[in-house]
Amino acid sequence: MLNFQKLERSHLPRLLPYFRGQERRLSNYSAGFLFMWGRYMDTHFAEAEGCLLLRDRYVGKSYFYYPLSKDGDAAAEERALDALEEYCRSSEERLHLTAVPREKLAPLVERYGADLHVSNIRRWRDYLYDASSFRDYPGGRYSGQRNHVHKFEKTYPDHVFRTCEAEDLPAMQKFLCEYADTQYDKDDVLADEEMQGTFDILPHIAELGLYCGALYAGGKMVALSVGERCGDTMIIHIEKALRGVAGAYPAVAQAFARTFCADGVRYINREDDSGDVGLRKSKLQYLPVQLVGKYNLAVHRAIDSLSKLPSVQTARLTLRAIPDEDAPAFAVLARDEELNRWWGYNWRERTSAEHPEDKWFLEDIRFDFRHKNEIPLGIYFGETLVGEVVLHSFGYRAEAEIGMRVLPAWQRRGIAREALLGMMEYGFLKLGLERIEAKCFKENEVSARALRAAGMRPCGEDDTYFHFYKTAAM
Repeated sequence: MLNFQKLERSHLPRLLPYFRGQERRLSNYSAGFLFMWGRYMDTHFAEAEGCLLLRDRYVGKSYFYYPLSKDGDAAAEERALDALEEYCRSSEERLHLTAVPREKLAPLVERYGADLHVSNIRRWRDYLYDASSFRDYPGGRYSGQRNHVHKFEKTYPDHVFRTCEAEDLPAMQKFLCEYADTQYDKDDVLADEEMQGTFDILPHIAELGLYCGALYAGGKMVALSVGERCGDTMIIHIEKALRGVAGAYPAVAQAFARTFCADGVRYINREDDSGDVGLRKSKLQYLPVQLVGKYNLAVHRAIDSLSKLPSVQTARLTLRAIPDEDAPAFAVLARDEELNRWWGYNWRERTSAEHPEDKWFLEDIRFDFRHKNEIPLGIYFGETLVGEVVLHSFGYRAEAEIGMRVLPAWQRRGIAREALLGMMEYGFLKLGLERIEAKCFKENEVSARALRAAGMRPCGEDDTYFHFYKTAAM
C-alpha cells in the first residue's frame, strides 16, 4: 500500500536523482518546480518500485503525476502505476492523472480503454526551444533578439554575466526586492506565489543543484536567471530583469545559455505562460520548437456511468434498489450482528447515533451509490426482501469486488448462489467488467461454499481471508 506524505522542501535534495535523469522535458518533474509550487499545489509524494509518485490536491480532489523512475525504466513505472491504481481503489480516491507526457498517452489509452477523458490545456503547456538557438540567436528569424542584445551591449559596455555563488545571495535578494516593488501584479495569486517561491529558493540553489547567473551593468545586477538540468533539457525556473534596462531579457537568456547550456543540453524549457497574453507573446517570439503537452486523464470506472441502480432478474429472484417502504426490513438485515461479523461491516463507525432510525441504514447505502463507491441491490424473493448483494471496490481496469448477505431464515435455499450469479452476469455483460473478485473470512465456510458454487475460483489467502475471482472469459 502506498504511503503518501506531504512533500516538504527538505525532502527535495534526497529526491534529486529522480529529476536529474528524466527525459520527459516537462517542468513539473523537477525539483525547482516542486520547491516553488509544491506548497500552493499541496503536493504529496510516495515511492514504489524504484519510482517517485507525486500527488497534488486541488479543491478537495487528487491529481497524480505519472510515476517517475530514476533511469527511465518503463516496466518499473508500469508496476508503480499498478500500485497507484490499487491505492486509489482501496482508499476510494479517483484516479486522475495530470502532467502526463505525450509518449505515455497511447499506452494509457490502451491500458484503460475508451472510457476516459483526456485534456491538454493550452495555458499549461511548456515552451521548448533548441538550446543552440539561444546560444547564437542565428539567422533572420532571431534578428530582433540580436538587435536587442546589441543595443544592451552598446548602452552598457561594462556589462558582465557572472555565475552566482553563496556570497551573492544578498545582491540577488536586493535585486528581487527592487524587481518586486515595481514589476509584478500583487493582486494576482499565481504571480504572488511565484514571487514568494523565487525569494525562498535562492538560499537553496546549491543544495538543489541549480544553475544561477546574473547580468550586471554599471556594477549593478540588472537581470537574474535560475535553471535546472533534467536529462538533455535545461528548465528555466526564474528569469527576471529590471524595467528600463533595454535588452536585458534577451541578453541574460543568451548569456545563461552560453554559460550553462552546453555539454549535452539539447533543449531549453521556459515553462508555461499561465494564460498571460504578454508572456505568451514574449515566449512565442523566441520561436519554440514545441509546446510540450501536459495531458490530463480522468480514468472512469464501470460504476461511474450509472445514474440509477439497475434491476436484475434471475430464475427466482429480483435484484433491485430497496424502496423506502422496505427500510424496516433492510434495517433488520443491517443490524444483524452475526451477518455483520461476516460482512466485515460495522455500521457504528458510520454514525454517532447509538440507535439510528431504520431509514438511516437505507440512506447510508444510497450515499455510497451516489458517491460511486458501490452498487447495493436488495435480493427479493417475490416481494420479500431476503438479503443484499453488492458490487464495490471498483478498480480502474474493469474489476470490482462482490459481496452478499442473506437473512438467516432464507439461508440454505441456494439464494446466495443465485444472487451472486445474477449480479456477476450483470457486471460482466452490462457494466463491462473483466474481473470480479471476492473474499471471505477463513472460518466462514458457508460463504466460501457459496462463492465456489457460483463459479468463483480460489486465488490465494492471507491471515484473515480466502480470496476468489472470476473473469468474463470463465
